[in-house]
Amino acid sequence: MAVEVRPATHFEDVRTVIGPKRPDATVCWCLSYRIPSAENVALRGTDRGDRMQELVRQDPPPGVVAYDDGEPVGWAAVHPRADTSFARNRRIPHVDDLAVWSVWCIRVRPGHRGKGISHHLLKGAVDMARSYGAPAIEGYPVDNQGSKVDLTMAYVGTRKLFEAAGFVKAADTQSVLNGFPRVLMRLDLR
Repeated sequence: MAVEVRPATHFEDVRTVIGPKRPDATVCWCLSYRIPSAENVALRGTDRGDRMQELVRQDPPPGVVAYDDGEPVGWAAVHPRADTSFARNRRIPHVDDLAVWSVWCIRVRPGHRGKGISHHLLKGAVDMARSYGAPAIEGYPVDNQGSKVDLTMAYVGTRKLFEAAGFVKAADTQSVLNGFPRVLMRLDLR
């Protein structure tokens, strides 16, 4: 397995990993934390994919894609926190006034899970934030203490995944997902 992680600048690769089977389906497209809530709720069907295509053309792009021998197999959403709903989220605290980046979604395609691709994606997200001069990067995973996390809720990652990448717990949050508390994990990039 030769896993490579690159900034998400090719829409078709992003679509392969997070797009719906039916183009007109109203699915997340990893927009719920990235765009204002009212816009997210208003977008339906193919408009959601069109909006992601716009984000892919921006600099910085909306995340990173993992490739296994050239095939797109995973996605991690990463961007400056100021450009996400985490900037205003009352359940996820601000540790300080640094212009941190956030990584909030890590997804691996079925058939490619259990191969460590999440670790590659998180490293790729850190590398991208660092390349744009981020002073630190945060994630908001569940603290599941080894218990199984439902696959539909596993997109936020686990505390163990973030710790393996060098992140440390910076704060508790008031957010709970799938019955597990979420914690604010941070990695200093300075």
